[in-house]
Amino acid sequence: DSAEASLSVVFENIKRCSPNCLHMLLENISGLTLDTDFTVELIPERNIAVVTFIKSIDTKEFVKKCSQHKRVREFEMTARLLELTQTIKAENLPDRISTDYLKVYFENARSGGGPVSYVELFPKENSAIITFCDHKGKT
Repeated sequence: DSAEASLSVVFENIKRCSPNCLHMLLENISGLTLDTDFTVELIPERNIAVVTFIKSIDTKEFVKKCSQHKRVREFEMTARLLELTQTIKAENLPDRISTDYLKVYFENARSGGGPVSYVELFPKENSAIITFCDHKGKT
């Protein structure tokens, strides 16, 4: 168990809950406001939503509240902390982008980046795998 909790929570099995309903449910459970205090990224092809908190919140306690919430159980959704990671995949990259450019781009601390240890380019897919030295600041 990491001493450093993720700022993001993954909701799985969201298909029975419309996006607007999910937004209201999250506001009800957290007491926070969409877009001001948290964001929601829907990933319908995976049947999940990722909630990222802008405002400081005890995400472990939030996950616990969600698992006990009547409506979350009725929708048969589950919530869990998003795992912290050292590796991300960047997609839809411009043609002929360099590994040096990607290293500098993803090391920008103002954008939540950090020291990059390795970049692997996949030119045919216009993507890259970026590996950071640690997971601090990655979402």
